[in-house]
Amino acid sequence: SGVINTHFIVAYLVLQHGTEEQRQRLLPKMATGEVRGAFSMSEPGCGSDVSAITTRADRDGDDYVINGQKMWLTNGARAGVVATLVKTDEGADSVYRNMTTFLLEKEPGFGTHGGITIPGKLDKLGYKGVETTEMILDGHRTPASSILGGPEAAGRGFYQMMDGVEVGRVNVAARACGIMIRAFELAIAYAQQRRTFGHQIADHQAIAFKLADMATKVEAGHLMMVSAARKKDSGQRNDVEAGMAKYLASEYCHEVTTESFRIHGGYGYSKEYEIERLYREAPFMLIGEGTSEVQKRIISRALLKEYKLPG
Repeated sequence: SGVINTHFIVAYLVLQHGTEEQRQRLLPKMATGEVRGAFSMSEPGCGSDVSAITTRADRDGDDYVINGQKMWLTNGARAGVVATLVKTDEGADSVYRNMTTFLLEKEPGFGTHGGITIPGKLDKLGYKGVETTEMILDGHRTPASSILGGPEAAGRGFYQMMDGVEVGRVNVAARACGIMIRAFELAIAYAQQRRTFGHQIADHQAIAFKLADMATKVEAGHLMMVSAARKKDSGQRNDVEAGMAKYLASEYCHEVTTESFRIHGGYGYSKEYEIERLYREAPFMLIGEGTSEVQKRIISRALLKEYKLPG
């Protein structure tokens, strides 16, 4: 699902914000999987603070020359197109209007091609099924037509990317739901198989109450995720709903998976049991597509704007 999330964010960005030429050329190939997409905002020195990016694109005739370093690219090696946010116009009246999204097309694989270097895979705690990479841009030359939406869309990159991130946050919420549903299923099955003091451990109130809490959290996270997804599908802005769903589902996912791990006892620590992998996958949901603290910031700002006192 992580492979699909990043790929779909890029396809969504092209569909919503791309030029007709970009849509006609890229979307059919992305639909078949011939071209895979990657999405790049983070850098080694910044993650949640998008305005702090330092990678720059400088105009040179009809082209831009890009220099900088990007981090945490899902699909970074296999991707043929990378939606990349960079600084362009330092003279803009807002820090959020001096960023531009480029559709950087590259050869899939590791190594250096045309000023783009994908050094290798980053070794991670979990999420082993998809490669995560950094990307080094050293004098990479790209035409102005590679700007998402065309040259006239220069400076709109931050707002385009945030639209895509809303899709990503709903997806992360869905992934968190998937992990915690499976963790709950494993826990309730194990609780009926494992016996202590002459009873299955599910008969002990301490375990039974854990299962009740877990099931309630699974249901709540799932309902919020579906609600946010439906709003996004309708074409409405859903930054608050996506933030709430991502925040709640990811926190509940971590709690439910931890409880399942504890119910499994010593077996939860063994790689022979599936819960060990889920226990390593869950933490990524807390930070992927923005940390819980970032979600709270988005939610609280919107609430204070909506409920602002008169005068």
